[in-house]
Amino acid sequence: MYELENVLRPYAWGSTTAIAGLLGRAASGGPEAELWIGAHPDSPSVALSPAGTGRAGAHAAAAEHPGGRALDALIAEDPEHHLGSDSVAEFGPRLPFLLKVLAADSPLSLQVHPTLEQAREGFAREEAAGVDRAAADRNYKDDNHKPEMIFALTPFEALCGFRPAAEAKAVFELIAADFELAGLELPGLVPLLLADLSHPEEHTALRSAFERLIAGGADVSDAASVIVAALVSGAPTAPFQAELSTVVNLQAQYPGDPGVLISLLLNRISLAPGEAVYLPAGNVHAYLHGLGIEVMASSDNVLRGGLTPKFVDVPELLRTIAFESAGVPTLAAEPTMLGQEVFRPPFREFQLQRIELGPGAEPVPVAQSGAAVILVVSGSILLDSPKGELRLERGGSAFLPAAEAPVNAHPVSGAAGTAVAFAVTTALKA
Repeated sequence: MYELENVLRPYAWGSTTAIAGLLGRAASGGPEAELWIGAHPDSPSVALSPAGTGRAGAHAAAAEHPGGRALDALIAEDPEHHLGSDSVAEFGPRLPFLLKVLAADSPLSLQVHPTLEQAREGFAREEAAGVDRAAADRNYKDDNHKPEMIFALTPFEALCGFRPAAEAKAVFELIAADFELAGLELPGLVPLLLADLSHPEEHTALRSAFERLIAGGADVSDAASVIVAALVSGAPTAPFQAELSTVVNLQAQYPGDPGVLISLLLNRISLAPGEAVYLPAGNVHAYLHGLGIEVMASSDNVLRGGLTPKFVDVPELLRTIAFESAGVPTLAAEPTMLGQEVFRPPFREFQLQRIELGPGAEPVPVAQSGAAVILVVSGSILLDSPKGELRLERGGSAFLPAAEAPVNAHPVSGAAGTAVAFAVTTALKA
């Protein structure tokens, strides 16, 4: 087992306090958006070795930690030992998942992730074209897909997938009624969207409305401005208070952006702490606010569709989106022995286990199918395997090689309070 040092991403939308508060350390003073725990080559964790063994082949970041090696380099030294033969056979010689702590203080970009086939084709195409992997207009940073899930640690607000076209139409009908009631001229864009959303085929209705909005231009930006002005002036919003309040907030942060009105095509969701959703390929989504545990296949492929100053490739975006209303993909916990919880989305790359240990509690087996990573967010735990022990305090994390299974998590003798940890492994044995 290896204790880890992890990379903190300081994106502008990140909270300045949430991650530090969760992990019990001093805040950096700047935005702290994502803590990456895994072996993605862009920001691999550093595996700390108490024996101080060499750093050959490790990334430069590992040099800051005597005896440490970048986790992707460590795994590459002996993939079957670290990952297990089943994982290597299905996913190749790389850790197939990435664990993040995500803290959104303001909205992330409206985005979608490709299928595995789309990612492989898109990556190969951009490689053949010689597009620099760090280029601002690069779509595919790697050849992997990025299905993901989010587990809420605080109240968590998000946009997630298309709502039924009839529901989206009802929102715009309310806007039209508000303008009529106030004797105001309705933006010409609204009747066009109502016509789009009236199409009898759901796929066509959603795609037509989305394409009209993502095209942007003065009619879209002007409509957003006029609609928000009416809402701020007190136009009725029931029964769509959350959706229309979100439009006001998004317009304040991204004035005139197509994503402001696109948000009305999407499900507006609020997760309570302990609730989770999963996001398959093609699902248009945006996290708005909150702190959560995010798990995904190990990829950084994102196609953006608004609420961002970054590159938006509209043709590629339209090829990637699934224009369907399939409901909100909520994810219920599966209780296990000793009252623990496991969240299993329909992806083989990962599952999430929540471990809770009160003082004197019986040890809990860490769910492990191949390699695993674990993060302690409260209290302290003792991990033991046939090959050794490792104590982790609040904020500590570790990599558990496949060859060290089985691993059990124990409450630390004499420690006060309840320990809580999250562990991620593959779903190959699910």
